[in-house]
Amino acid sequence: MPHRPVNTSSRLAEVRYEIRGTLSHRARDLEAEGREIIRLNIGNPGAFGFETPAHVRDAVMRSLPRSEAYCQQQGLPQAREAIADQQRSRGSATVNADRVFIGNGVSELIDLSLRALLEPGDEVLIPAPDYPLWTAATLLNGGRAVHYPCPAQRAHLPDIDEMAALITPRTRAIVLINPNNPTGANYPRELLEGIVELARRHRLVLLADEIYDGILFDDVAFQPLAVLAGNLPCISFGGLSKVHRACGYRVGWFSVSGSEPRLRELLHAFDLLAALRLCGNVPGQWAIEAALQGQDTIKALTNPGGRLHESRRAVLDAVARSEFLDVVAPSGAMYAFPGVRQGAVPLFDDQAFALHLLESESVLIVPGTSFNIDYRNHFRITLLPQAEIVSDVFMRIERALMRTAEGALLSRHVA
Repeated sequence: MPHRPVNTSSRLAEVRYEIRGTLSHRARDLEAEGREIIRLNIGNPGAFGFETPAHVRDAVMRSLPRSEAYCQQQGLPQAREAIADQQRSRGSATVNADRVFIGNGVSELIDLSLRALLEPGDEVLIPAPDYPLWTAATLLNGGRAVHYPCPAQRAHLPDIDEMAALITPRTRAIVLINPNNPTGANYPRELLEGIVELARRHRLVLLADEIYDGILFDDVAFQPLAVLAGNLPCISFGGLSKVHRACGYRVGWFSVSGSEPRLRELLHAFDLLAALRLCGNVPGQWAIEAALQGQDTIKALTNPGGRLHESRRAVLDAVARSEFLDVVAPSGAMYAFPGVRQGAVPLFDDQAFALHLLESESVLIVPGTSFNIDYRNHFRITLLPQAEIVSDVFMRIERALMRTAEGALLSRHVA
């Protein structure tokens, strides 16, 4: 009798995470064959030679002997107090250490927060393009992801009226990713105030993914959402992985702001779910106080002459020279989201191009449709390589685009 395969959850059918998906697996196969692949698919600073600041690393090393027992499910008290201090210093008056939850990276906490919020069929407004974990976690927790468009024609910013038109009686929350992954957009205060008013009118929870809050370019300012939300329920996510280049520590957190009566049951749900997974990684939590209260080490990388600034400039210069590409200059985060100009490459398909680029030029990018958009002319790269590597990558991309365009024209001619 043949063995029947083990069935998996039907909810996985709609889940995508191409950042580490099929193309990444193919890159691994090519590496096993001896090819050197330039991996631009993941915002992983340590893989590109960035180091966690010494004072952050030293805080973990000093505290290892105190890290061998579980801590309280919300996290180490002094770490939570440091996070609350940061939020209060930014103007969020209702945050305290009892409203802070520390987890194994923001990824775990995104899942935890949506599990606490959603009933089957509840809807969550999520930007498109999005960081795909938000859509995946919504689906896996029984919800429905409703995407509000943030197209390049609007500098990857949403439109309040379009968002409002998507709200139904089943809508529970609005997700904002600011600064944005994958586009690098930084939301201005006026726009955020409009989104807060939308949440106020419809009694929605605000979910603010602010993991890139310190990675900003060209003197733009970051506006924390919780400050504008005031007494509205707002969950603000942060962590050590990006600003402090400590991805492997797996340290993230969220802080909950808003008026006490509306939050009592939600805070209890968060506490219950946090307890079920016992606690976050204890050694990494000792780094939080040092990171948030120590010297600023990110501005040297994002200011003119800094490594991230120069890699970003290499992207913008390369796109300006390109026969095929446009890009909205990223204002923050560590990515760019170039697009192929309409008509420049007939029948362009982001998935097919990404595979062609990998096979022919040994460069791994992420197709734009992986970020839950329905147009197929974009791709994401990280800004983490040195500027000279970025320039070389775009020469390879240009060659691949030329071949793709010539192939499309030849096919059309033959047809």
